[in-house]
Amino acid sequence: MTDLRDPIYHDDEAARLHLEAQRWPNGPYCPRCGECENVKRLAGKSTAPGLCFCNSCRTKFSVTMGTVFERSHIPLSKWMLGFRLMASSKKGISALQLQRTLDLKSYKSAWFLAHRIREAMAMPPEGPAPMGGEGKVVEADETFVGGKEKNKRLSKRNPKNIGAVGKSVAFTLVERNGRARSFHIANVSGKTLRPIIVKHVHRSSTLFTDDAGQYRPIGMEFARHESVNHGIEEYVRGDVHSNTVEGFFSILKRGVYGTFHHISEAHLHRYLAEFDFRYNTRAALGVDDTQRTDEAIKGSTGKRLTYRRSDKAAHA
Repeated sequence: MTDLRDPIYHDDEAARLHLEAQRWPNGPYCPRCGECENVKRLAGKSTAPGLCFCNSCRTKFSVTMGTVFERSHIPLSKWMLGFRLMASSKKGISALQLQRTLDLKSYKSAWFLAHRIREAMAMPPEGPAPMGGEGKVVEADETFVGGKEKNKRLSKRNPKNIGAVGKSVAFTLVERNGRARSFHIANVSGKTLRPIIVKHVHRSSTLFTDDAGQYRPIGMEFARHESVNHGIEEYVRGDVHSNTVEGFFSILKRGVYGTFHHISEAHLHRYLAEFDFRYNTRAALGVDDTQRTDEAIKGSTGKRLTYRRSDKAAHA
């Protein structure tokens, strides 16, 4: 198991070679046209290390082109360490702590770096195969993210915000002994939840939920649907419970309360992707910190997140 003294976390050349090994196991290829045969490495005193040239489309490129690292002024070794810290911190790590640990000049740089790493951790746009299957159990539940009104600054309090009013809603599906998928949703209704559940859960699965009414018609579309009634303090009935997804929420909430303190609604989906990723590559599934970090780095390919895009989302 590699520790934090590994050269990739402190030496830019070692970090570049590590990224090339991850992204180009069979040698460099052009990210613009996909050419691999007609590509050569450039060399010279005035040439940046790792620069390549594609004779087919006449493009100069490096291993960072077409990734979340592209056009970043942060040294690559600090990127590698940022990936390691976020991949190994079970309850997350704040941008301010990243700024201190990576010795970055500004909080803005650390904030943007963290969001680009979360982008790398997110599942691909086409999405993975449905969860569950014959003989498998998928649990579904929702939670609310947002502080209590009494804890807010007086000028920001709204007396009409009672209970979940004014909070963001996170909906999560967890396959027992498997993976989790979380979504930021507008509201908790059958109309909102059904498209997500039927797309991401195999119809031959067993679906376990709480006793909320929106799940009853949806559950009829699956091989088996059982629920527990928390209102009468029923939490387990035989093999029926939603404790697995509740356990996922407990880790998420520890991150919200203890690490981030506040999560913008505009960026909630990125934080959910981060917690999903760590849960899906947890130690119980045989994945250690180094493997989890490498898996996140592999996810950096084909994804771009500009500061303008992320900043606009924050102020939308």
